[in-house]
Amino acid sequence: MEGKYSYINNKYKRAFGNIHGEIIGQPYYTTIHPDDTEICHRVSAQCFEFPEKVFPATIRKHDGKGGFVFTQWEYKAMINEQGEPEGIFCLGYDITEFRNNSMVLSESLKTLDEKEVILRDIAFNQSHIIRKPVANILGLGLILQHMEMDPNLRNVISLMLQSAEELDVAIKTIVDKANA
Repeated sequence: MEGKYSYINNKYKRAFGNIHGEIIGQPYYTTIHPDDTEICHRVSAQCFEFPEKVFPATIRKHDGKGGFVFTQWEYKAMINEQGEPEGIFCLGYDITEFRNNSMVLSESLKTLDEKEVILRDIAFNQSHIIRKPVANILGLGLILQHMEMDPNLRNVISLMLQSAEELDVAIKTIVDKANA
């Protein structure tokens, strides 16, 4: 009830004992980020208000290298036979890797969302902006094909129409893939 460690397991001792020395008897805030003490106060108060429940808390612990280990804790009030509070039992685990991976995943999802917007914009531009002049070239080429002209010029127009049709198909394929 004094806010001091009365027990730590061997894993916790190995992880933080070399940083903070003998932890048993030390105040709980010895190992944590100063900004996280309020979380401990709030969760502890919840435990005593609702002693039958378990409450979670995410707390940063000093890693001994100038950084922090992210930990997830489950807090539970310890009540004696007379119904009086005796302390808080905390069970925690390191979530640093999980948190880091979650941040990478979140950034990746944000990047994918941004890329999707760009891809849809490209698809729209190809569908509406680029295909319009291609359709105009195809239409003008068809008009030219029905006019009287030199056979060599007719051959050039035919090749132009073939290229414009291939370009139109390529654009449509890209747009269809982008919209799928």
